[in-house]
Amino acid sequence: MATKRATKRGRPAKRASGRYWSKRVTQASDALDLRRGVFNLPPKKMAQSLKRSAERSTRRKSAPLRSAMSMLSFYENRAGRKLPASRKRQIAQAKQELRRLFGKER
Repeated sequence: MATKRATKRGRPAKRASGRYWSKRVTQASDALDLRRGVFNLPPKKMAQSLKRSAERSTRRKSAPLRSAMSMLSFYENRAGRKLPASRKRQIAQAKQELRRLFGKER
């Protein structure tokens, strides 16, 4: 009988095949059809692309701003501690730009 390799926390190790549910969410989300590489764009272009996707989507379940913000937060949260500070700043700038584009500035 083969035993499963465990991580430091005692959970089974991830499969080597790289099948993660988070990848499926960004590719086949019911919220938005995202442009490929949208999270690698500069903040202003990232916000514009997310806004365009949110407004065109017929499958989203909430307002366009909320859907776009959800995808940004999802990306940021899934990256976790591995996300460099510079990328976190870019995402924060993209969130501010999204609010500005939707006329919801603070």
